[in-house]
Amino acid sequence: MAGTTSKKRKLWMGLLLAPVILIGAAAALYFWQIRLQKPEEINMADHMHAMDAMSHASHQMEASATSVTPCDAIRAADTQAPVRTFEMTAAQTALKLDNGKTVEAWTFNGSSPGPELRVTEGDRVMVTLHNKDIEEGVTIHWHGVVVPCSQDGVAGVTQNAVLPGEEFTYEFIASQPGTYWYHSHQMSSIQAEKGLLGQFIVEPKQAKAAAAQDIAGLMQKLDSSFVINGRTKGLEVSGKPGDTVRVRLTNGANDTMEMAVEGAPYRIIAMDGNDIHEPGLLDHTNFQMGAGQRYDLLLKIPEQGTAVVRSLTEEGLKITIGEGAEPVHSANNILFDFLDYGTASEDDPVDQPTFDQTFDLRLGQNLFVNTINGKSFHEIPPMTVKEGERIKITLTNEGGGDHPFHIHGHTFRVLSRNGEALRGSPVFLDTILTKKDETYELYVLANNPGLWMAHCHNLMHASMGMSMMLNYEGVTTSYRVGTKSGNLPDL
Repeated sequence: MAGTTSKKRKLWMGLLLAPVILIGAAAALYFWQIRLQKPEEINMADHMHAMDAMSHASHQMEASATSVTPCDAIRAADTQAPVRTFEMTAAQTALKLDNGKTVEAWTFNGSSPGPELRVTEGDRVMVTLHNKDIEEGVTIHWHGVVVPCSQDGVAGVTQNAVLPGEEFTYEFIASQPGTYWYHSHQMSSIQAEKGLLGQFIVEPKQAKAAAAQDIAGLMQKLDSSFVINGRTKGLEVSGKPGDTVRVRLTNGANDTMEMAVEGAPYRIIAMDGNDIHEPGLLDHTNFQMGAGQRYDLLLKIPEQGTAVVRSLTEEGLKITIGEGAEPVHSANNILFDFLDYGTASEDDPVDQPTFDQTFDLRLGQNLFVNTINGKSFHEIPPMTVKEGERIKITLTNEGGGDHPFHIHGHTFRVLSRNGEALRGSPVFLDTILTKKDETYELYVLANNPGLWMAHCHNLMHASMGMSMMLNYEGVTTSYRVGTKSGNLPDL
């Protein structure tokens, strides 16, 4: 009898200990994998950084015999362009939202989003960033803007994070008109959600057809609240019936947003700041915006009632345009597909492209980390290119959620999806939303020498490892990523 009791006691103890052991093993594995996001010191310009020390030393000896260019020496050329100067101060701020909630935010110039910066194509932009009291440091990355390497705002790659009491001045030419945005690229998954982001808009020197109103709406998740231009209850825009309105939408959150336009037909005239050629009129058609993407819409205020641009994902994210009653919500809309939207351009420079290099990137998940080709962050070999090369990137989403993939410093062309070539307007993006089992072919012209991050713009996925580099041969950096320097761009 005593023996039976002892066996039962051991069995129960085993059953009780098993979950503890499993939880402990899972925790150990979690922290072992998360070590990838907090290396002590990594040189992101070194394409041998994932290899052993002996190979590393050999590579350094070879590199010393060739000409090199430091990233921070690559700057905008002097021009006689008009200069636009801005002062931006990052600080901890208690923000009271329009729903009565107070958020302990991190802000630029006391607000989140920070100030909307509007410049004109060709302007020389000078932005001085001051850090009042963000202890971890802060930077400004100009998302989608083609800037020189030294101005990309990536902590540990193009600069050190700006610590409290310090400042850094960004200087670049606003060469391409369009809708862009900015956010901190120091601990980006944390700092963007704390509020360090804003809208950056480059207006063309000569507008093709000026709209009566030009509205920009930045959607973000601020702490636990979804807001558009800082408001939880949406924006209201007055206007006269028949007026043409341009709506610039930016998805600054980590979530994919499904958007609807109700009360008026509309056109998608630009994506990620790049015009669509001869965009067609859309009605009862929703569209999806991945994290980091921008869509520019053109619509007319209806003769009766209002037009509403709304997120079907988060109720408060909407823009109501005009006066009167809101339109009836339609539940039977189709989903926009850029595969055959607009028309082909007669002066299209890409017909049957040939490529100097090809890269296959498989986006996935491995236990507690997000991966590219089964590896994470600095263990992923970079895409190393030479200036002038034509690059094809085949991007496949193998799972782990939506992956909006963003490449710094470049605009790429979408060639195909799942083997099917685009039939309508050429589509140029800097961030592409990929869904599970989708494969895209992208064409990148290597025309901006530097050291460029390429990562999922669901910043939580980037923080868990889905981040790598596109590096040009011969470009170096004196900055380092890791706990030693405190530069953690994608934490």
